[in-house]
Amino acid sequence: NSSESHNCAKSILTSDRLQIVVTLSEFFNKTWEAANCANCLKNNSEELSNSTVEFLDLFNKSLTCFEHNLQGQTIYLSPNNYTEVCKNCNETYKILNDLYNNLQRMNRQGGESGHSAHLCIDVEDAMNITRKLWSRTFNCSVPCSDTVPVIAVSSFILFLPVVFYLSSFLHSKQKKRILILPKRIQSNASLVNIQEKYS
Repeated sequence: NSSESHNCAKSILTSDRLQIVVTLSEFFNKTWEAANCANCLKNNSEELSNSTVEFLDLFNKSLTCFEHNLQGQTIYLSPNNYTEVCKNCNETYKILNDLYNNLQRMNRQGGESGHSAHLCIDVEDAMNITRKLWSRTFNCSVPCSDTVPVIAVSSFILFLPVVFYLSSFLHSKQKKRILILPKRIQSNASLVNIQEKYS
């Protein structure tokens, strides 16, 4: 009976004491939402978004570059011996990192998936793995472009007190001190002279 179908489904799903079907359904739905899986898809469809496909393709190229430059070398090399990986894979890593930053920016504004939240867990995990390999395992570092302006501003701020005290010293008038004897001493001396004359 179609009018009783909802009650029938409910009684079948909750027939056991554990309600295993309902529990599993809630678990998978919560996992899907917590992992932001919908953000990897085009408007909640089953197809991956173009940006996700592009990112995963670049991620695979980065890992391939890492492996290709490590061929014939042991994984326990000292950090100084990973210069080939850092030099040859720098461009690929930079493009991947820039794409990830752009995806984050786009996702905050709604993005392809229509959700304004975090990126899906596949993209975030892939970027975390790549950054960990790049910085910790291979010890590659990209020089910060903000270093020169920071040093210039810091030096300027530290130099300001010196300029202030130097200019205040040069512009202040240094007056010579003139000692003026008090009049009382002169009057006492004249009084002594007068007494000497009369004595």
